Amino acid sequence: MKSLHDTTTLHNGVEMPWFGLGVYKVRQGEEALHAVKHALNAGYKSIDTAALYENEESVGQAIKEAGIPREELFITTKVWNSDQRNDTVLEAFETSLSKLGLDYVDLYLVHWPVKEKYKDTWKVLETLYKEGRVRAIGVSNFNIHHLEDLMSVAEIKPMVNQVELHPLLAQPELREFCMKHEIQIEAWAPLGQGRLLDHPVLQEIASAHHKSIAQVILRWDLQNRIVTIPKSIKESRIIENANIFDFTLNDNDMEKINALNENKRFGADPDNFDF
Repeated sequence: MKSLHDTTTLHNGVEMPWFGLGVYKVRQGEEALHAVKHALNAGYKSIDTAALYENEESVGQAIKEAGIPREELFITTKVWNSDQRNDTVLEAFETSLSKLGLDYVDLYLVHWPVKEKYKDTWKVLETLYKEGRVRAIGVSNFNIHHLEDLMSVAEIKPMVNQVELHPLLAQPELREFCMKHEIQIEAWAPLGQGRLLDHPVLQEIASAHHKSIAQVILRWDLQNRIVTIPKSIKESRIIENANIFDFTLNDNDMEKINALNENKRFGADPDNFDF
């Protein structure tokens, strides 16, 4: 990857940027509006939101005000658990689309594998995909057994699996499984929700490259062929996070970071959650 505009090709041929902005816990209104506009002004093309985040309207407003041709952007949103349980997935999609002010989204994800519901939810996503209302469909927070279960009945296999992934939760088995099945892995909380930004091993590598720890982690993502969507609301940090295309981690750097894996989660465990 040589620039912010580089893309990976999903198994259906759609090109998805390797790098984007995540807006989890970014407040609806001025905060979300400005964060997205800062990212778009800095050259970002991919924005990741969700119904749960309650900021789709601000994301849509920022897209509109930025004036960037729609076909140049890659917009992701997700269906929340309550809409899976209530069988209101289609209505939830319509609501998200309306809030975003868009005619289609580039990627629509099943936010969590709600037990006994995600396969029915997936059928709705397949219909939306066939109708051309979404360019790609995928899942989020799915472990290997969830993916195997879903693919046993799916007509269309997921194009993306977005999961918590950072150096302390490297998910090597899941990444290998997804690569084998041509499912693009994507990292949420790539910086461990900020908990890795003083790690001594990462600091040593960052100092050697005259980069920040965040930049080293995000570069590690890209060199592992992981789509990454760091969140920030500060313009300077948004610009800094994307400034990772002028250096390369060597094999020794990569091995040191890979060795940090502890299977440590900061978010919910997909096999043990109740929301």
